[in-house]
Amino acid sequence: MRPRLRIAWLALLLLASVALAARPRPHVLKRRNPTYAPLSDSSLDELVALTDLDATLDWTRPETTLAKLLVPRAVGSANLTRLQGMVEGHFRKLGWHVEKDTFDDSTPYGTKTFTNLVFTHDPSAPRRLVLSAHLDSKFFPTHPEDQFVGATDSAAPCAMLLDLATGLTPWLDRRKQRVEEGGGEEGREGQGESLQIIFFDGEEAFKDWTHSDSIYGARHLAHKWGSETDHSPQPVRATPRSPLRRISHLVLLDLLGAPNPLIRNFFPTTGWLFDEFLHAEERLGNAGHLWQGLEGEAYSARKGEVGAHERSFFVSRGGGGVSAYAGQIEDDHLPFLREGVPVVHLISVPFPKVWHTIKDNADALDLPTVKAWSLIVRLAVAEYLGLDPSAPIPNLNTPTEVKRDPRDLLSDEAG
Repeated sequence: MRPRLRIAWLALLLLASVALAARPRPHVLKRRNPTYAPLSDSSLDELVALTDLDATLDWTRPETTLAKLLVPRAVGSANLTRLQGMVEGHFRKLGWHVEKDTFDDSTPYGTKTFTNLVFTHDPSAPRRLVLSAHLDSKFFPTHPEDQFVGATDSAAPCAMLLDLATGLTPWLDRRKQRVEEGGGEEGREGQGESLQIIFFDGEEAFKDWTHSDSIYGARHLAHKWGSETDHSPQPVRATPRSPLRRISHLVLLDLLGAPNPLIRNFFPTTGWLFDEFLHAEERLGNAGHLWQGLEGEAYSARKGEVGAHERSFFVSRGGGGVSAYAGQIEDDHLPFLREGVPVVHLISVPFPKVWHTIKDNADALDLPTVKAWSLIVRLAVAEYLGLDPSAPIPNLNTPTEVKRDPRDLLSDEAG
């Protein structure tokens, strides 16, 4: 990615001191996404325990996913091909639908072959919430720079997405089954929306970032999906005419995993979804799931301290015109944004100090931060898609009874 920022960096740092509480959750949130349902208190602990985060993300253990990703993996390299196979195998084992978008394109070093990996839990669903990151690392022609592993850029985000799929697949399977048993939802035979995860190839420029030497995979996939239009004459369509129009929102993760990130909202139209990630962080932190030994009031006090390791990752939209300061980042989301796809860009601004240097290695990562990101994304996605197994699915064609934990009933009465 490339920054297009004309910012006084001091002003950016001062923004970190503003109040970090999210805006109140709007009562109309459900209108923004029909599948949305808040996670019950009784299910939060279950959500956190869906995977062993250390088994996936602790790079000091060579068998973990993140450890395997921490290698040079430039476009066309043997390492990238091997990792693409590892990622594909991971999703095939989970039972997801696999799409490989392979194509050739011209680069400053001649024609290269690229492969985007697209995984969809329920391809029959008409809408997709897309989570994405780029799998390739930046190409450097000389040593030692050619050993660049891109720990934050974007090995750690890719590991987070693999963990997301592992953790949520049982809940995604269960929701799909419940919808089918209920005769479908939203007037359809099946689910209204599903989760799709994309690993882009060729995000990095080979030389200098230009419109033609950058985001190769994202440009190709957005154009391909926008061109695949079904023109069959049907008066009423339950499914949008092109794959591009099936994307309800695209969330892009990049430059994550270093301590003390600052994540800000770039797009007013998706500010409500940005707030959902902030709310997820706040709820997990208050419950003591993000930082060891911190919960409740202690967490609330700590998350607002400038420079604290446990400081909130997010700059609130109420922090005083953040978007005007943040500018725009050129990244894999741009071709989709230009086609009208709603985007949330989870990227640290300012960029990590190690950006595009050989120092963007394991030493740049902070394991508690990486684990916190995985849980934040997991909770936000679970609520967006209404995955709580203990809660009723609100839009079933034939509503069914769901037994709820007595603790949740007491919480409802108290509220």
